[in-house]
Amino acid sequence: MSTVKLVRIYFKEGEKTPSHHNLMKELFHLLHDEHKIRGASVFRGVAGFGAHGVVQADDLLRLNVHLPLVLEVFDDPEIIDRVLPQLRELVPAKHIICWEAQLADS
Repeated sequence: MSTVKLVRIYFKEGEKTPSHHNLMKELFHLLHDEHKIRGASVFRGVAGFGAHGVVQADDLLRLNVHLPLVLEVFDDPEIIDRVLPQLRELVPAKHIICWEAQLADS
């Protein structure tokens, strides 16, 4: 088994970076194109709320909803440690969680 570092990032559909670009596209460009991260997945929530307590939910009565998204990435700890400062520049404070895990080798 080898050690990897996982990163989980919480944000909303349509959220923008500080430079007003689409956050998800910028994150994927950074992770995939620039750092060649080993794996990444985005999960869309059907409902959620954040620090302000505003509930966002997917239903037929709401046409313009910014549903919660969760981006999970993993790679060697050294690679994740190199990309984390750039992630922190793009993502709102306290929306990134990191931890080490064991990768089950085949």
